[in-house]
Amino acid sequence: MEQIEIGTSGLKTSRIGLGTWAIGGWMWGGTDEAQSIATIRSAVERGVTLIDTAPAYGFGRSEEIIGKALAEGNLRDKVQIATKLGLAWKNGNVYRDSRPARIRNEIEDSLRRLRTDVIDLYQVHWPDLETPIADTAEALEELRREGKIRAIGVSNYTPAQMDAFRKVARLDAVQPPYNLLEREIEADVLPYAKGAGLTVLSYGSLCRGLLTGAITATTKFVGDDLRKNDPKFQPPRLPQYLAAVRELDALARQRFGKTVLALAVRWVLDQGPTIALWGARKPSQLDAIGDVDGWHVDDKAKAEIDAILKRSVTNPISPAFMAPPEKRPPTAA
Repeated sequence: MEQIEIGTSGLKTSRIGLGTWAIGGWMWGGTDEAQSIATIRSAVERGVTLIDTAPAYGFGRSEEIIGKALAEGNLRDKVQIATKLGLAWKNGNVYRDSRPARIRNEIEDSLRRLRTDVIDLYQVHWPDLETPIADTAEALEELRREGKIRAIGVSNYTPAQMDAFRKVARLDAVQPPYNLLEREIEADVLPYAKGAGLTVLSYGSLCRGLLTGAITATTKFVGDDLRKNDPKFQPPRLPQYLAAVRELDALARQRFGKTVLALAVRWVLDQGPTIALWGARKPSQLDAIGDVDGWHVDDKAKAEIDAILKRSVTNPISPAFMAPPEKRPPTAA
């Protein structure tokens, strides 16, 4: 599997990372621990060495499952763990909190749940608009100097926010939403990352399942599955996106002998210094990983992809609905 260095940290990892939001269960209709552990181990067996998680994924559950899978399988030395900080929760509601004192507590909780003594890539999950960026950056730089983390990243940050962060701490990575259907970062974050030498961890590479080709007009989402509230999965937009996926799948098969899923991931990898985060909850959802390596989406195909999206998705929408509240609740400690 293709490899990439994360910024200038010296850490090398696979260009496909396992995304584990769904493994945490929250906003994905629950989780199955045994199946999740099997998925993590299957990913490693297939050459995936980066596992991306966060405390907010299941309120610690995703980290706990990863820690158990790696410890019991003796896999810790074979992977790089990327987790996050800066989202707290109360009564099932998350809010942003990147205050230095909380970071100190939060990393100890993550280390314990992950059953490790160092986090390879520690990322600020969302910018905390009530805490000076410099304070957060300094707290993370201190953790790096102490050897508790190896590299620093941010997620959902603007270029201006990254500029402020980099004045205080070395930044190696940025994690924004990015896929064939959600491309807002091409106007700012992606060119900034290229210029600053940052590695881009693209979350939502399969657009919450839309780009797997498995979603249909009759697909039902149960429990707290976030897709029940995702505008892309509701009329009038869902038919537009499904039409685009059908055309993209036809293009992928005709031009490359691949599926739309493989096309979606390969496309992300061909956009620059990128890592595609591939979300999965069962081993079979990783079966197409082998279809991604060894080829590229040429410029002609990229132009055809753009044309398909332009004529099919006449009413596009960003993933902004997933953003947590910008202000902490009055009761936050």
